[in-house]
Amino acid sequence: MPKTVPQLTDPQLKNAKPKEKPYKLSDGKGLYLEVMPTGSKLWRLKFKQANGKENRLTYGNYPAMSLAAARIEREKDRDLLGAGTDPRESRKETYRLSKDAAAQTFEKLAREWHTKRRSTWSDKHADKILRRLEVDIFPEIGAMPIGTIEHRHMMAALHKIEARRALEVAHRVKAFCARIFSYANQQGIKNSNPAADLKDVLIPVNPGNYAAITPDELPAFLKAISSNEARLYKPTRIAVRLMMLLFVRTSELIETPWSEIDLENEVWIIPWPRMKMGKRKVKPVKVDHQTCLPRQGWQLLRELHALTGRCKYLFPNQRDHERPMSNGAILMALRRMGYQGKMTGHGFRSLAMGVAKEKLNYRHEVPNRQLAHKSTDTLGEAYDRSAFLDERKKMMQSIADYYDAIEASGKVIPANLKTD
Repeated sequence: MPKTVPQLTDPQLKNAKPKEKPYKLSDGKGLYLEVMPTGSKLWRLKFKQANGKENRLTYGNYPAMSLAAARIEREKDRDLLGAGTDPRESRKETYRLSKDAAAQTFEKLAREWHTKRRSTWSDKHADKILRRLEVDIFPEIGAMPIGTIEHRHMMAALHKIEARRALEVAHRVKAFCARIFSYANQQGIKNSNPAADLKDVLIPVNPGNYAAITPDELPAFLKAISSNEARLYKPTRIAVRLMMLLFVRTSELIETPWSEIDLENEVWIIPWPRMKMGKRKVKPVKVDHQTCLPRQGWQLLRELHALTGRCKYLFPNQRDHERPMSNGAILMALRRMGYQGKMTGHGFRSLAMGVAKEKLNYRHEVPNRQLAHKSTDTLGEAYDRSAFLDERKKMMQSIADYYDAIEASGKVIPANLKTD
C-alpha cells in the first residue's frame, strides 16, 4: 500500500527556515517545496519518464506561486504523464508556440498580405494602402502579436484617424485591417479579427459625388475662366478648357504624350494601358479609346503645341519637363477661379454628361461611351465601337458650340439644341 504523505499547509510553508543544506517539504504525488540555504523556496515535481528514469520540473518560487497554484500545476503534469507525454517536452512546445505567436506581429502579417495582394492592384493603389498602414496603424498596433489585439486597440487607432476628420480614410483602413486579420486566420495564426465587427463605432461617412457645377451654372463658370485667364499659367488654362470639351479623366489628359496626338489628321486614340479599365490588374479591358474632339478642341491643341510641342507631354511639369503636370494643377486653377469645393477635375465629366442629356437631349449611351464607360453586354460593346463614333463626334461639336453660345451671351441656352 502506497505511503500516505500528509499535505502541506500555508503556516508550514511560511515558517520553514533555511538550513545549512537544502531540504524538502513533501505535499504528495511528487510535489515538494525545496528550501534553500539562501532562504529561497522552490516548488518542484518529481516524476518518472516512460523509460523509468527519474526526473523533475521546477514550477516557481513560494510565495509568488501559492500552494494551491502549485497543486494545479502538479495535476496538469500528472494528466500529461498519464497520457504518455513528457511534461518537459510539453513545456518546450508551449514555449515555442508562444515565441512564434509573439513573432507574428500585425505589421509583419500586414506586409506579407500586402506583398501577396500587390499583383492585383495598380502600383498607385498598392502604395496608397501601404502608406495608410504605415502612417495610421503600424505606430499603434504594428508591434503587437496579432492574436493579442483587441477591439479597444483597433478603436483607439481608428479614432485617431477620425480626430483629424479623415472619416473615409478611417473606414477604408478598418476594411484593410479586417482583411489582414482574416489573412492571418487563414494562415493558422489565430486572432479574433477585432476590425471585422466594428460597424457602429465609427462616424458614418455621407456618400457623395465629386463636386461639380450644374449646366445652369455654366454662364458664371465660363465668365470666371475668362476673367482669370491672365492669372493662370497658359497650359493650365488650356487644360481647364480641354477638360470641359473632352470628357476624359484628369490623369488621361495631363499624362498624354504628344506621340498620341495626330494633329494633321485630327485623331487621338488613347492606348488601353492608360485607361482606367485597362490599368486593372485583374481582367483589364484591352480596348483603345478614341477621343472625339470638336473643332475648338483641336484649335486648343494646336495652340498648346506651340508652347509644349518639344516636350514629351502635352502638359509637362514646370520643374521637370520629363514628368507630366501634377493632378493638383487643375484643382489649383479652379481654386483661383473661386470654385474650390464646388468643382473638380472629375466634375467636368458630370457636367458634360448633364449638358449632353439635359440640354442637348442625347440618349445616355452616346455620352456614356465618350466617357469610356464599359458596356453592360458584349453586343453593346461592339455596337459602341462602330455606330456610336459618328454620333459622338456630332455630340462633342454640339457641346462645344453650346459652350461658345453661352460664353458669348452669358445666358443658359434653351434645351433641344440637338440637330438630326
